[in-house]
Amino acid sequence: MTNTTSAEPVVVVGARFWGVSALVFAASAAVTIVWCASMAAIGGMPMPGGWTMSMAWMRMPEQTWPGAAASFLGMWVVMMVAMMLPSLVPWLWRYRQAVGAPGEARLGRLTALVSVGYFFVWTVFGMAAFPLGVALAAIEMKQPALARAVPFAVALVVLLAGALQLTAWKARHLTCCREAPAHGRPLPADAGTAWRHGLRLGLHCCQCCAGPMAILLVVGVMDLRAMAIVAAAITVERLAPAGERVARAVGAVAVGAGLLLLARAGGLG
Repeated sequence: MTNTTSAEPVVVVGARFWGVSALVFAASAAVTIVWCASMAAIGGMPMPGGWTMSMAWMRMPEQTWPGAAASFLGMWVVMMVAMMLPSLVPWLWRYRQAVGAPGEARLGRLTALVSVGYFFVWTVFGMAAFPLGVALAAIEMKQPALARAVPFAVALVVLLAGALQLTAWKARHLTCCREAPAHGRPLPADAGTAWRHGLRLGLHCCQCCAGPMAILLVVGVMDLRAMAIVAAAITVERLAPAGERVARAVGAVAVGAGLLLLARAGGLG
């Protein structure tokens, strides 16, 4: 009777954690879908070479560049939450178990702090991606010859991103993303440790996801189909028992897709 009673709070806390995580994922996914639909309704700019430039790298009418950057960053953060949360939540659960039982409220704050640190790293990634995307878009609009070469460049990025999936470098960072937060040791229940764990996981995650995210950025940062495929690949390679084999399989598919895109860009497909 005593064991059942003591287990009840743990079950309740676990149910709350998974419930809140599901709600955050559902909300971020819904906002991402609405955002993507609005961008799709606007359309893109047809470019020399037979491709279409995404409006994500442009200002809307009467919008300032700071406003455009803020809009992109907000979109990016929500999108990252929707894409990364399925693979992050199991890691957060293991973190909570490693910390122990400092009290439900404090444990919730520490978990939130780990998440903020993790997504802070992805926010910095988005802050770097936006000016680079804007600069490339501006150059491509002014240089038709360069714009015609974009399909070749996209194919090469997909090909190289697939090859990156097959490297020991990728396997090393994937292992860091998959392993338990404390390797079986109890973790201090303090804010500094939580923040550092979030940052460390975010850095490993950004490097581990370099290939898939590069593909997403060049194929279409607001393309729902590409986003869903990349998110699924990232989630499966993190959570599947044979994660390294999954990563290599994803890499092989990406290499094949890159070769196909190269053939099409060269008029062979």
